[in-house]
Amino acid sequence: MSDWQLFDTHCHLDVPAFDDDRDAVLARARAAGVVRLLNPAYDLASSRRAIALAEAHADLVAAVGIHPNDAAGFGESHLAELRALASAPSVVAIGEIGLDYHWQIVPREEQARAFVAQLGLARELDLPVIVHCREAYDDALELLRDHGRGLPGLVMHAFSGRMEHLRAALALGFYIGIGGPVTYPNAHALRAVVEAAPLDRIVIETDSPYLAPQPHRGRRNEPAYVATVAQKIAELRGRSASDIARITTDNGRRLFRLN
Repeated sequence: MSDWQLFDTHCHLDVPAFDDDRDAVLARARAAGVVRLLNPAYDLASSRRAIALAEAHADLVAAVGIHPNDAAGFGESHLAELRALASAPSVVAIGEIGLDYHWQIVPREEQARAFVAQLGLARELDLPVIVHCREAYDDALELLRDHGRGLPGLVMHAFSGRMEHLRAALALGFYIGIGGPVTYPNAHALRAVVEAAPLDRIVIETDSPYLAPQPHRGRRNEPAYVATVAQKIAELRGRSASDIARITTDNGRRLFRLN
């Protein structure tokens, strides 16, 4: 497995779940063939942590942004700080941003305002976007049709939409992020999406420490397990796992404009 070239395009290594063994987690990822990791943020504090972590590790890059569940009271001061943070050399995207109708923590209108404002910031700074969308695909895609034009790239992280949502995302030129849930026994709809999606529009991720793949389900996820995601996609597409690793890594590098 160590000769693979894997890119975990979404992992939260800055969170307390990794405070006791972060270096060991990174070592296991590298041993599994992970050559690049992207740490997105969910608020201003995690944006700062993601940058610090990326500055300490050459194979990490960061994204800055405010998650819909943390978007209460979002305003110009938040946008100004994100703009300043995004100037760090390690920042390659705005995210994760979007809509979340599952938890109902922040009113939908307030989520939408923060989402649209951050899409505008990404366009202003010419940065790709990482979108969080949970039980909100119709509204998110409508906002993206209206406000997502002109972006250099976008990924629908942890894609869980229906086939019609896949078609709409592809029509807009977006990528889809596939992680541990594709390995779950009852994930028939997600596996159908993976079978239908063009391979050049798929990136892989772990969303560590969340959404561990089936062999580790219920325990802490970590970036080394992105290899399990690649193996499942390979099985679904009738390709070798090394092919899927290479293709999805190339896709991630293209999306986030990395060498």
